[in-house]
Amino acid sequence: MAWEYSEKTKQLFMDAVHGKPGTHMGEIESPDGFGEHGSLACGDALRFTFRVKKHATDPTKDVIVEAKYLTFGCTSAIAASEALCCMIEQGSFTPIEALKVQNEDIVKFLEGLPDQKIHCSVMGAEALEAAVFNWAHKRGVDPKSLGVDVRGDEQEEGRIVCECFSLSEPYLRRKIKELNLHTIPQITNAIKAGGGCMSCHHAPGGLQDLIDETWGKDGASTSGRPSKTAEDAGKGDTLSPYQLGKKVEAAVAEYIRPMLAMDGGDIEVIDIKDSLVYCRLAGACAGCAGAAQTLKMMVEKKLKDVVDERITVIQV
Repeated sequence: MAWEYSEKTKQLFMDAVHGKPGTHMGEIESPDGFGEHGSLACGDALRFTFRVKKHATDPTKDVIVEAKYLTFGCTSAIAASEALCCMIEQGSFTPIEALKVQNEDIVKFLEGLPDQKIHCSVMGAEALEAAVFNWAHKRGVDPKSLGVDVRGDEQEEGRIVCECFSLSEPYLRRKIKELNLHTIPQITNAIKAGGGCMSCHHAPGGLQDLIDETWGKDGASTSGRPSKTAEDAGKGDTLSPYQLGKKVEAAVAEYIRPMLAMDGGDIEVIDIKDSLVYCRLAGACAGCAGAAQTLKMMVEKKLKDVVDERITVIQV
């Protein structure tokens, strides 16, 4: 499956990987600001560094004159990082002013990103924030006194909700509000939470509970969450063949297909007979050596969790 990138995104990516003059891939030696976000274990990581022209008497008037990044990521991660550096250098921002650059500004600069790649722009904004706080510590600036919310303790003190990506409850609550996230697929697209084993989707205190607590039950009812009947199927309720087919179709569309699409894959439901769901992986997942494990550990597990615990997935 090929992602639909804008011409600007593709050009920024190509310029960066070929080291075209004026691009920003690399790392500043002894930077004034240093920040990281993500993890190599998660598949995406970004290191952001910047240098400032220091003001003689007032550090809050320092101006960012150079920005660079190193990223372990895809086309959109590199292009988003390039966009962030361009915007900051062109804006002649102070570090505090640079915090006004949000992920939606990066997406707009790139003339759009696929929904499943929005997390790349969020990663850049988070790394920038970490670098600004690093600069503030070095220069003796108190961000709180300037009206900046310091959130350095979110990971250290917060309960981990998404174990796969080590994302805490305080961080998730903040991003759900900031990014106006109302569904689990939106959360996964934006910050990758729930994109691994998916066990945090409907676990007590998991992603759906955080959505419900943030927006209220009424808001959650329009989020596409499976109904109580679907979740309790196999525990006394019986679905007709038609109902089962519709529930499987909905679960594939909301949960399974977005997860596979993050790696360029897709899935086809070929047939459903009783509790047997016959599937075929497509795209980058077709013919993969781990296809059988993906169908069993990811697809079947999710269908059991949200549709009917009696489901068995059969590879076609």
